[in-house]
Amino acid sequence: MKTFLRNSVLVAVLALAAVPAHAADTYTIDPMHTSVVWTINHFGFSNPWGKFAMITGSVTLDDKAPQNSKVDVTIPIANLVTGLPALDEHLASKDFFDTAVYPTATFASTKVVQTGKNTATVDGVLTLHGVSKPEVLTVTLNKIGENMFKKQTAGFSATATIKRSDFGMNAYLPGLGDEVKLYIEAEANK
Repeated sequence: MKTFLRNSVLVAVLALAAVPAHAADTYTIDPMHTSVVWTINHFGFSNPWGKFAMITGSVTLDDKAPQNSKVDVTIPIANLVTGLPALDEHLASKDFFDTAVYPTATFASTKVVQTGKNTATVDGVLTLHGVSKPEVLTVTLNKIGENMFKKQTAGFSATATIKRSDFGMNAYLPGLGDEVKLYIEAEANK
């Protein structure tokens, strides 16, 4: 009986060894080709925008089990740009982002649900202005392939809408909108 059990275990181990192992691929965010553009309603008159760039982090893609994919990024809020230096300075102040105290934001995924061939929702925790809240990104995988430098690259587009009041940024409410729309373009290299 011992020999039978030992042989059964050996056969099972050999069978598992014969199955090709699958490992998820981890990509590093390319800060030169990744940004978050935001827009907010300005007292009903317009919808100005701003941009965060030089984002760092990683994306793990598991094409066999997409639910095991994940994202972890850091956004340097202190690098915010609107194209108007005086507005950038005001947004960096205590009225809004208070970048002297909170120079970065982070997003770490907690769940990925594939919704189509190249689409998914990515639930995660956004930490901004010292507050951590769950948020959901709607993501499209644009392409995976070799870039011009022969690096394996994955490209994504994503959107989300967050409420700035959820993160303790209440200046000029309700005239200045509470909802902030996010448009994310990202590339990551293996």
